[in-house]
Amino acid sequence: MGRSGSLRLGALVALGALLAGCAQFPDEHTRPWSAQPSLTPQAGPQPEIEGSMPTPGSEAPQPPGPAQVVGCQDPSPSVVATCLNPIGAVAVLPDGQSALVGERTTGRVLRVRQGSEPVEVARIPVDPAGGGGLTGLALSPSYAEDELFYAYASTGGENQVVRIAAGDRPKPVLSGIPHGPSGNAGALIDDGKGALLVATGNAGDPAKAADPHSLAGKVLRIDGFGAPAEGNPTTGSAVVSSGLADPSGMCGTPGLGTFWVTDRNGGQDALYRMRPGEPLGEPAWTWPDSPGVSGCAADPGTVVVSLREAAALYTLHPAADGTFTGQPSKVMENSFGRFSAATLAPDGLVWLGTSNKDGGSPISSDDRVLRIEPPTGGSAGKD
Repeated sequence: MGRSGSLRLGALVALGALLAGCAQFPDEHTRPWSAQPSLTPQAGPQPEIEGSMPTPGSEAPQPPGPAQVVGCQDPSPSVVATCLNPIGAVAVLPDGQSALVGERTTGRVLRVRQGSEPVEVARIPVDPAGGGGLTGLALSPSYAEDELFYAYASTGGENQVVRIAAGDRPKPVLSGIPHGPSGNAGALIDDGKGALLVATGNAGDPAKAADPHSLAGKVLRIDGFGAPAEGNPTTGSAVVSSGLADPSGMCGTPGLGTFWVTDRNGGQDALYRMRPGEPLGEPAWTWPDSPGVSGCAADPGTVVVSLREAAALYTLHPAADGTFTGQPSKVMENSFGRFSAATLAPDGLVWLGTSNKDGGSPISSDDRVLRIEPPTGGSAGKD
């Protein structure tokens, strides 16, 4: 081998030694191999470009979104019953867990309970024209013994109070309440003294409300057979107050003898504080913008009024002298749509009904019955 060949061989040996000293392979490591940490900042899900394919493994898990209404399945824990017709009235049963619900336009009365399918217990033929139909429900003062209940309904060209026994046909106990092109709604409540208070509309004629011989536009007090109750201001007369136009809710605290009536009267909606035997007088509260007062629920310190057109609840805090204290509140606005019925349960919870199929914007689970804690919060000035 010449001098040039020796030099080339020496260079190759030296290069091989250098590469042997620098080269490393995973199977020669003394510890398991792992990828080196990335220096790229960690980020959330990247925007997805329409038409592009996601890189495998690049999608981060997404948190679950809010539960959605699917058909008659409503995920709200407040909802007791779904997919009903517009609700005209609610009467809570003594257990506080179930209630009777009246559909205004069909006359059906259903027993509802959360987690159970509604059960039809009665059907009253009704005429829903002029704001009528089935608009009032009340349990018999002795419901625990007789399981009777009463309804205020427009039927056969008049408005009536009917009595219903389980498994029996509805039977009118007070007929001849005038029916007209409007002002046909009415409401019922047990007065706590063995009688029923009945609020009637004026059948579209204010003169009837002022007529002492007409049953229209009045608060009546009757016994379970429709006769004037004992202890009425005028012996032999069921009338205990006058001057209503289109009432749709009665509530109160029977133990204190204080009751409230909601009324829609031409240019304004009103809430009256009513004591049997005393004139209605001036409203305790008015809404000149006519938000559509409907049902109400009350305890000694709070009155909750459900609103149809305003799709909200209105809470007021009455004082002993008939005024209100603090700031009234508008709550649950646009939460479940049009509220058409309200009542207080024995456990202090408020039951509500909606009427979104009757002039609102219904969703698939309407109309609904709800059971909520007495509402608080929000704000609304006196109208």
